[in-house]
Amino acid sequence: MTDASTLRPSATHRTPVAPHRRRELTAATVGAIVESFDWSIYVVFAVYFAADLFGGDSLSSMLAAYGGFTVGFLARPIGGVLLGRLSDSRGRKFSLLVSMSLVSAASLVFAVLPGSASIGVWAAVLAVAIRVVQGMAYGGEGPTVAAYVAETAPPRHRYLFSAISYGGVMFGSLLAFGMVAVLNATIGSDAIYHGGWRWAFVAGGLLGLLALWVRSFAPESEELLEANRAEPQRRPSILSILNNHRWAVLTVFLSTFGMTIGYYFALVYLPKYAAALGITDATTASSLMTPVLAIVLIAMPFAGLLADRAGLLRVMRIAYAIAAVCLLPIVFAMVHGVLPFEVAAILLGLLMVTGMSVGHVFCAMLMPVEVRAVGTGIVTATTIAVFGGTFPMLAEWLIGIGLSTVIPFYVAGAVLASFACTFTVMKVDLFTAASTKENSDVGSR
Repeated sequence: MTDASTLRPSATHRTPVAPHRRRELTAATVGAIVESFDWSIYVVFAVYFAADLFGGDSLSSMLAAYGGFTVGFLARPIGGVLLGRLSDSRGRKFSLLVSMSLVSAASLVFAVLPGSASIGVWAAVLAVAIRVVQGMAYGGEGPTVAAYVAETAPPRHRYLFSAISYGGVMFGSLLAFGMVAVLNATIGSDAIYHGGWRWAFVAGGLLGLLALWVRSFAPESEELLEANRAEPQRRPSILSILNNHRWAVLTVFLSTFGMTIGYYFALVYLPKYAAALGITDATTASSLMTPVLAIVLIAMPFAGLLADRAGLLRVMRIAYAIAAVCLLPIVFAMVHGVLPFEVAAILLGLLMVTGMSVGHVFCAMLMPVEVRAVGTGIVTATTIAVFGGTFPMLAEWLIGIGLSTVIPFYVAGAVLASFACTFTVMKVDLFTAASTKENSDVGSR
């Protein structure tokens, strides 16, 4: 059961963060870095390895490579169920070690995978199989990290810890772009095409091994241990979890839907959108996204601190309302040349900061501890697979048929869905109980 401090902790006194809490935060954050790095390098380096692994002409090999990317998304819900069950029954630490072992091993295998010239079509089959394994690992990694942070973070710093741990996603993306720059500067573009791309996946595998070492020192969640001691056999079916926690499921879906679409538009697809509309060229726009990611990364802890100090629900409602109101004017100002691309990109990125900072731990807090990882995992992984995995294709299709202006309206609608989750959450018993206690604490100050 949650308490008031999960929403708005008392500000009457402050305590330093204990060293063991820092170990838990580090264990959570390092996984997000590795996950984002491995996920990003596949996309970033696809242009270099597509012909090597998938064969054929440049167009067909690229389509096949991106097909492998999509398959990885579709595998996430399976991982959300399997590793979520493992997390709830065997422990957060055990599940985090398993998921990171899979990620690291898959990256290292990908790095030494023979090309299509050596093993023919089996190169493509094995590449897609590796993405399936990684997709399953990521599907269980995210919800388990969220559950782990929700259960181990100091109540007064819960959403600061949330922001820092999810900030690993931004940092991992920056590392992926940095890897491209390093390889281009050291061995050159031609060498990357002729096998140099493999070094990026070696780096991903080694980062995964480092994450395993860090996580080996992390303690287990005491809240989960206590819940399992109290009811060791309570493992309801997936359908019963979804049915018994319908308002929580709806709230998690709305929150994840808005955060996913907003993230992919503002921080992933925006350069291509701007290039398609003739605002700037894709290379220039992509290079400008590195400082945008850095600014978002810096802003995230401040959003977490604000949620801890001012109250989670209040901060979320204000942030989502501002994002819903400002998103369309910013996009159309960019399209019509009123705002330079780099300014619009920074503003759009900042609009998504609060959702990315607090969203995953907020969702985890809505499920009982004994089904927290699997309950949030199946909803978040499915939502990300369906809407995140298809967003680039949907956007490309809309641009192709001359409906590019529909895209920002779709994104704004998704942000409104996240705004709506701040009201549906009031139907979630775990949340309302904590909210009632919070109001009592505030009134007694």
